Amino acid sequence: MARDSRTRDNASNPEETKRLCEAVCLVKTPEEAVAFLADLLSPHEMCDLAQRLEVATLLRSGRSYVDVSSTTGASSTTVSRVSKCLRGERGGYRLVLERLDGAADAAEHAGIEKDWDSEKQGDKS
Repeated sequence: MARDSRTRDNASNPEETKRLCEAVCLVKTPEEAVAFLADLLSPHEMCDLAQRLEVATLLRSGRSYVDVSSTTGASSTTVSRVSKCLRGERGGYRLVLERLDGAADAAEHAGIEKDWDSEKQGDKS
């Protein structure tokens, strides 16, 4: 019996998951990331992922579950899952958040400020 693609988990096809991870590693710039993610994800999926990253950022800064949920609109289930991942062994959120902090610090020291809305519209002024 074929499984519905909406109910598949990562273990259902490890080669597809591996290829996706390899593809993500090939993205080199924020502009490439926008292009790839916009092609890969629906607008709703993009918002969901961005929301989870914001939840992780707020939790890491010490905000309460209730505050994070009300600030981001994320469900208590999402906040709880992200919190569990932040404390987990894999460390994916921690790694990315540390790197984002480092990138923000470097940009601040260089006097660089990005306006992503302008970037997406091609306005480089």
